[in-house]
Amino acid sequence: MNRRIFLERLGLLATGMVVSLKSNAFGQLTNGGTITGTVTDGKNPIANAVLSDGFEVVKTDANGRYTINLNDKSEFLFLSTPSGYDFKTDTESVNRQYESLGARNEINFKLKKLKKDDNKHNFIIWADPQVKTKKDVKQMMDTSVPDVQQLVKSMGAETLVHGIGVGDLVWDNHALFPDYNKAVSQMGIPFFQALGNHDMDYRMGGDETSDKTFKQMYGPTYYSFNRGKAHYIVLDDVRYLGIERTYDGYISEEQLSWMAKDLQHVGKDQLIIICLHIPVHNGVKNREAFYALLDGYQHVHIMSGHTHYNVNKIQNGVYEHNHGAVCGAWWTGPICSDGTPRGYGVYEVNGNDLKWYYKATGQKKDYQLSVFVETLTNQKRLIANVWNWDPEWKVEYELDGKPMGAPEKIDGYDPLSVELYQGEKLPITRSFAEPHRTDHLFMAHFGPTVKKVKVIATDRFGQKFTAES
Repeated sequence: MNRRIFLERLGLLATGMVVSLKSNAFGQLTNGGTITGTVTDGKNPIANAVLSDGFEVVKTDANGRYTINLNDKSEFLFLSTPSGYDFKTDTESVNRQYESLGARNEINFKLKKLKKDDNKHNFIIWADPQVKTKKDVKQMMDTSVPDVQQLVKSMGAETLVHGIGVGDLVWDNHALFPDYNKAVSQMGIPFFQALGNHDMDYRMGGDETSDKTFKQMYGPTYYSFNRGKAHYIVLDDVRYLGIERTYDGYISEEQLSWMAKDLQHVGKDQLIIICLHIPVHNGVKNREAFYALLDGYQHVHIMSGHTHYNVNKIQNGVYEHNHGAVCGAWWTGPICSDGTPRGYGVYEVNGNDLKWYYKATGQKKDYQLSVFVETLTNQKRLIANVWNWDPEWKVEYELDGKPMGAPEKIDGYDPLSVELYQGEKLPITRSFAEPHRTDHLFMAHFGPTVKKVKVIATDRFGQKFTAES
């Protein structure tokens, strides 16, 4: 999207040209509160396709027809793209599986059937690209975008791949949304967006108006879609509290009500991927109400960002992947605040089975840990950082070729993050970036004569990764 179109869209918002659905400001402009339409592949009707205005959830009948009664707050009608069909995107590969509501009484969706089985597909999670300046944009375009391009190419032309940005696409500078869109365009895969706290308008009132610019750019802030046996849900869990830059983690009652209705059309054995910005396990105030909706679902994964560090947590039977940031520590260095490299999550779906790894920007796929050996007074100390660790991983080490078993798992600071970010004057450009404690560190002490140290980390899928010092 070019800058002129972006400013035109913002101009419509600023001059109040977004008209209420039932407004009669222009005389006869009204949809009567009801929308009807069809979902087809251009020739044939598509039955059981799910549509929603964010409040009600309906399905198409055998003839591909639907009727939905709108809520007074309805702004969009979105199609939860069914499995077997391609995603609707614009020319920049940005998700457009929705229609803005207005005076129309009928909205029809035409889908393109995929030529391949989508039970197997991949997706990537971009957390916190968070560009604030054109210098940040240049780093993103010079490093992160080419990395994804190479990764997607390595997957092969036949592999279905899409991406999801889980918030803080920009850093309060909404004029850079088009630059983010350009990055999406160059990556060349369909991309969905979630709202982050730095994507909000802070001078437009309360929570209900804080997402105006985001909606103008990307449509609804919560919605769902399908690919293969995987059901994807995107949520807005950033609640603006009305005081500039003050927010908390909260999933609105409207979203929870909608999500309950959406899940009625999802099998208990399906893979469910929930994408949002603030991590649920420790950052969302009403998380118990959220977890309650997922009771009985066997394969649920949450994709979050916000923290600028990487951690995996399993709570209430739900696996949450809290991702390291695309921008690392706000574009100040090669790593996040916990020592995790700048990067993103890569996920491989096969039916309801999910496999994953963390892809460090500019590094090979097997770069999954770092090793530091320090010389102390009369001994040496090993600290290994296994950034995508979870309890199913196995970490071992060798000294001069001799297996030594498992090092001690500790909670502490990554040595490189301390070197780069600790202190009032570090990093030079954004000195607020500080090291963050992490629990995916492993430590061992040994004699000063040891010359070679090797760490072997085996993930939950049996993949082995090594690093030496």
